[in-house]
Amino acid sequence: MEWRDQGILLASRRHGESSAIIEVFTPAHGRHAGIVRGGASRKLAPILQPGAQLDLTWRARLEDHLGTFAVEPVRSRAAVSMGDRLALAGLNAVSALLLFALPEREAHPRLYAQTEQLLDLLGQDEIWPLAYLRWELVLLEDMGFGLDLSTCAVMGAQANDLSFISPRTGRAVSRAGAGQWADKLLPLPACLIGAGGEDRDIEEGLRVTGYFLANHLAPDLGNTPLPGARARFVDRLRARIGETS
Repeated sequence: MEWRDQGILLASRRHGESSAIIEVFTPAHGRHAGIVRGGASRKLAPILQPGAQLDLTWRARLEDHLGTFAVEPVRSRAAVSMGDRLALAGLNAVSALLLFALPEREAHPRLYAQTEQLLDLLGQDEIWPLAYLRWELVLLEDMGFGLDLSTCAVMGAQANDLSFISPRTGRAVSRAGAGQWADKLLPLPACLIGAGGEDRDIEEGLRVTGYFLANHLAPDLGNTPLPGARARFVDRLRARIGETS
């Protein structure tokens, strides 16, 4: 068995004396693991950093074997993330959530494209948090838990004051449609429907996506807690809000 693809490195761990087991996210083969011979060497270890874009050739005798990767660097994102605490926290959150959510060897080309675009924006701190929030929306949608924020779940398209989200269905609800149930609903930040983009608004948006990640996606995966890397990214964003307020 053999295939060739590009991919984003999500994780690498030492295997034996000189090899490494890596997990990558590819457009055609999804999340995929394999051994890199010499992956712990001085030549390859600096290449095998989270976020790295790699040209990959995977080989195995049988399809269900772990197999081996031959890797060639396409571009590194380590320099950008290491010099920026928000970027590093964001990169770690993206990698951890993909490892958490993605089934092995299941292609998610739309999510892959969104992930590559997001990581290429690392270091652009003015636009990155909003891009990250939109990436989480795509992640939820690709995992089967997408939010429907187009019309009011109660009053339909005639409502133009969308203000809440149903925590059960993920559908938007207008202020008029919410009525006496408003205190049971999640707030709908403007940045989730294409308006706004300030850090405080984005933080509110991340509260919403975090709710659906923790209460819809995680139970579907066996109630494993969300990766701590996501919380650390949100904390880093809150710290930036505090520094600028």
